[in-house]
Amino acid sequence: MADAARAATEGMVSRSPLSFLKDSFPAVVVISIVIMIILPMPTVLLDALMAINMVFSLLVLLIVLYTQKPTEFSLFPTVLLVATVFSLALNISSTKLILAQGANFNGRMIKAFSSFVVGTDGNKGIVIGLIIFIIIIAVQVVVITKGATRVSEVAARFTLDSMQVKFMAIETEYSSGSITEEEAQKRKAQIQKESDFYGSMDGASKFISGNVKVGIFIIVVEILGGIIIGMALHGEPMANAVNNYISLTIGDGLVTQLPALLISTAMGIVVTRAAATGNLSDQVLDQIFSRYSIVYWICAGVLVFLSVLPGFPWYVLVPMAALIALHAFRIGRKEQKAASFNEMMTKSKDAKKGKEESAEMSPVVPLDSLSLELGYGLIPLVDKEKGAELLERVQGVRRQSALDLGLVIPKVRIIDNMILEPSEYCFKIKGVDVGKGKIRMGYYLCINPGTVTDEISGERTIDPAFGLPALWLEENRRDEAERAGYTVVDPPSIVATHLTEIIRHHAADILGLQDTQSILDTLRKEYPAVVDEVLREGKGLRVVEIQKILQSLLKEKVSIRNMVSILESIADYAPVSKNIWFLTEKARQALANQICHQYADEDRRLRVLTIAPELEQKIIDSKYETPSGLVSAMDPPSHQAWIKAVSKAVAAVKGKGWLPVILCSEQARYLVKNSTDRELPDLAVLSVPEIATDIIPEAIGIIRLE
Repeated sequence: MADAARAATEGMVSRSPLSFLKDSFPAVVVISIVIMIILPMPTVLLDALMAINMVFSLLVLLIVLYTQKPTEFSLFPTVLLVATVFSLALNISSTKLILAQGANFNGRMIKAFSSFVVGTDGNKGIVIGLIIFIIIIAVQVVVITKGATRVSEVAARFTLDSMQVKFMAIETEYSSGSITEEEAQKRKAQIQKESDFYGSMDGASKFISGNVKVGIFIIVVEILGGIIIGMALHGEPMANAVNNYISLTIGDGLVTQLPALLISTAMGIVVTRAAATGNLSDQVLDQIFSRYSIVYWICAGVLVFLSVLPGFPWYVLVPMAALIALHAFRIGRKEQKAASFNEMMTKSKDAKKGKEESAEMSPVVPLDSLSLELGYGLIPLVDKEKGAELLERVQGVRRQSALDLGLVIPKVRIIDNMILEPSEYCFKIKGVDVGKGKIRMGYYLCINPGTVTDEISGERTIDPAFGLPALWLEENRRDEAERAGYTVVDPPSIVATHLTEIIRHHAADILGLQDTQSILDTLRKEYPAVVDEVLREGKGLRVVEIQKILQSLLKEKVSIRNMVSILESIADYAPVSKNIWFLTEKARQALANQICHQYADEDRRLRVLTIAPELEQKIIDSKYETPSGLVSAMDPPSHQAWIKAVSKAVAAVKGKGWLPVILCSEQARYLVKNSTDRELPDLAVLSVPEIATDIIPEAIGIIRLE
């Protein structure tokens, strides 16, 4: 007990002064406001507090203008209360000083406002200032405060009435499984927050209207009381008393009512933006100044008509009409572009009826196995009226991929995407971005293959398929680029080449379970014994396990076209073990001839890097089996040293113009590939049993840790 008390005491003592000040700040502010009402204060302090009140009101207004959603400023109702009470306290304090000091009052803020508004000396200035002050009060009471109060009442009522309906809708979505319990709770909390906010705003609006009414009452009392005190107690003539106290009252009223006007405006903006989200400036530009060119043409015409009438200032109206007409012209051009784009979209949708499998245009982005999204500037590439050359290229890529990888690529859905830039395209696999690029229509992409004799000037860029430096050149400079040794690629070929690389690198992701079943069903027609043996109940594999084996092969760019050999090897070794890693290695060995010729030279010579025996054993010893497969679990320093050694050896091989291939034992092959896959994804790793009999392996280096 004593220890707990001592710990609590030490915790209180150890708190920093800054933390204590932060925690006690609200209490200090409220107590200070009460003291301001009771005790008189020097005019210097009064000026400082009035300046703070004005700056704070302006700050609140600016925060409201830049808030994305009204409910983000959830403290606003409390701020309204504190600001109102603070303004009233200042009004009371200034009234006490004006009545007590009379003509000797030297508050700079009040005198400055009174002289600024009154403007001229004498009774004329007093009358003008009083009229202006009455107008400001009327605007605040009748227009801003009353309107904002009414809107806040309606918003609070409708928000409260619709809350139960919104809760029921959320419960329905949760029951149907559309959303999780966490999402449902989050959305309910947001609805409750909105209801509490608008309910608080409804009450807070009464503070503003009450503040204005009390302010008017204080001003009337200040004028009448000041005249009486000036004449009765200070012995001033009536004219002097009226002049002094009315001018000071006007200044006092303006200093206190101007911040109240800013706060009222902020409240009106908050409650009228109930259905709006986003930046207010963006909404104004989008909804007012970026639409309906005909409206601005009419406005410009009206101004021109007024300028020719007698007595109207044509030198003001004509320039204004010219500016509005210019803005109308710019909006009109945007509307024409939008109309052209919509017309092009209609044509693209009609093109779906053709025989091309890839020409399916849709405004909805489905989770297709493979899709191509185009910015609107690239729509001509698939427009049938303009040749639709890209569609033929995509068909060719699908056919070639089937021959190279043995994988029939599903239909490539081509869709438009307004989010993309006009010249941008994007490939997606099952809804996930896997590659992007930009194309300049009317230009050729020129790539330096290393044989360029004379470099030419052009817009520098990067080839999207291979990441090589390239140039954009105009169509009329194609011959110049080819003579200089550049590889010149037209826009459809750019996309087709990029698609080919996407398929090569992501074939494993494209192959789904249904695709695997389709492959087996097709093979069963001609090789029923092979398929039935692999899927034999009890000793065979499931379709999903065969899919994993095929995905492992495709991930290392091994073609699965020879499915019969793959399935026969699986049937041979499945009774021994159903381990996916083990069966994948046996399938690779069945494809030894195919794999070796994939990397060997024309003279059947396979140049390989070998691994030092002690390092290879260390990799084998790091083997760790996880639910998703085998991994190499070397400690971080050893792994970094291993990657550094492999990278150095690979760079040396590439420097000689050869394709880097690592040759190791069967036990280490998968672990070597797994450990280098992140840093060197294109590195080929072969095991000794994968070397075909007609291939001559030639060791060109040994990988060892430094």
